[in-house]
Amino acid sequence: MAEGRGRRRGRASGSLRQAKLDFPAGWGGRREGAGRKPKGERPGVSHRARPRLSSRFPVHVTLRLRRGLPSLRRRAEHRAVVAAFAAGCQRGGFRLVQYSVQANHLHLIAEASGRSALARGLQGLAVRIARGLNGLWGRAGSVFADRYHEHVLKTPREVWNALRYVLCNARKHGGWVSRVRPDPCSSSAWFDGWRDAPALLAPGPGAEPGPVARARTWLLRKGWRRHGLLRLDALPGG
Repeated sequence: MAEGRGRRRGRASGSLRQAKLDFPAGWGGRREGAGRKPKGERPGVSHRARPRLSSRFPVHVTLRLRRGLPSLRRRAEHRAVVAAFAAGCQRGGFRLVQYSVQANHLHLIAEASGRSALARGLQGLAVRIARGLNGLWGRAGSVFADRYHEHVLKTPREVWNALRYVLCNARKHGGWVSRVRPDPCSSSAWFDGWRDAPALLAPGPGAEPGPVARARTWLLRKGWRRHGLLRLDALPGG
């Protein structure tokens, strides 16, 4: 009898120990949607620490506007953005080399001496742009939706693709349809790599500072030209 009761207590204890380990399905471990949520209105830009940046690689950066704000391609808005570019295109190891202004986002091609120089340069541009636009609109608050998106350009082909994408981006969005003139809401006038119209606007002596800086990396000065000059009527992705 005692031996039987001992066996039953042993089985019961074993069942109790096992029950404590049987968690409901879906508990524990990594769960989809768990963790820190991205800020802003367009989640999707990772908040992980960005990798180290070499000074020899240019970067394609995208900055998106918050929803509900006026188009940046309107005359006054575009002037405010370009004024911010002129004031902050070359600061502390950061250089803004090319850009295009779209209705609700900016495309930039930049160089930097390192990760911190890129972050400080972009932050300075964002602050200047926000200050100018908020003054124009009579509002206060943030202007950009989330962290910037970046693509580090490591080969001549990547740089060629990025230049075509940025400088001809308005055709992708239907904001500029001319096949013989460059988009006026871009740095096309300061770009000397057009096959159709080289050196459209060469700043003369005493000219005011432009909104872009001269490239210093080999990839942006010479490397990309291995794949040919750009056409004014190019369509990104085409």
